[in-house]
Amino acid sequence: MHARERGTLSHTAETIRVAYKTDLGCMMQGTVEDLLDSSHLDGSRGKVNLILTSPPFPLTTKKRYGNRNGEEYLKWMSELAPRLASLLAPDGSIVLEIGNAWLPGRPVMSTLPLETLLEFLRSSGLQLCQQFVCHNSARLPGPAQWVNVERIRVKDSYTHVWWMARTDRPKADNRNVLKEYGSEMRRLLKTRRYNSGRRPSGHVIQKETFFQNNGGAIPPNVLTFSNTASFSNYLTFCRERKLKLHPARMPIGLPEFFIKFLTAEGQLVMDPFAGSNTTGAAAEGLKRRWISVEANEDYAEGSKGRFSQFSEKAKPDSRGKKR
Repeated sequence: MHARERGTLSHTAETIRVAYKTDLGCMMQGTVEDLLDSSHLDGSRGKVNLILTSPPFPLTTKKRYGNRNGEEYLKWMSELAPRLASLLAPDGSIVLEIGNAWLPGRPVMSTLPLETLLEFLRSSGLQLCQQFVCHNSARLPGPAQWVNVERIRVKDSYTHVWWMARTDRPKADNRNVLKEYGSEMRRLLKTRRYNSGRRPSGHVIQKETFFQNNGGAIPPNVLTFSNTASFSNYLTFCRERKLKLHPARMPIGLPEFFIKFLTAEGQLVMDPFAGSNTTGAAAEGLKRRWISVEANEDYAEGSKGRFSQFSEKAKPDSRGKKR
């Protein structure tokens, strides 16, 4: 999922253009190389608080969206890594989602995604802060030949999400992403009773360890999101204008989690492979400034549907008529 279609634009400053602007952000149409070579980022270099993106996945076979593969992919990412890292604020982060890949014609996984991570870290000089897994509970079974036809594998339903930064201690606060307490924890806080003492693991639980209400539970590094909506402003906007839908849209919960975890209101978020601009929409909703860039013109135009000022006329008024 989230594989980005790349256009045929040459990597010159003249090929980048502003697709649209909102109160807090700007969507550019062109490649990430176009943007990095242009003057559009001059005021933002060294000031980006979070780069959150899902680049074209390192698939071992070519797809219609023009992905790179193999050694070509590794070289491309190694060249981009230091250029993206140079945009970061001193306490800023890069969050990179990379999916799995399989060897052509074989029920064997490729190590290319892991090689990509290692190459990105080596080339950028960044630290690996933490690994996350993003589980998509609604993903269709695949790879089809091994899962659906021969039934010799289970479905591949997660992606790797790698959090990297310049420093060991980038800006981060897990109190901004607490999960609602479960029923057992709510009962414990109410009754103030539980079994303390030594656990089989060797941990010693004191009598009052769990009595403090912190407003929620610290989330794990396994995140679960799905993207199953059949109706949204984005879908309506694209369908009414006969724009090509992005085939692998990012669940909005993913950027929302990291934007809340790693940034504060008013700070700057960037997505260099924006697709349908889920990251920009999440940043706008959370009152962060944002910059996104997408190579495919249809995807960039269709992403306007995520913002009410562009999609308003697609909504019915109180009499059921389109504005």
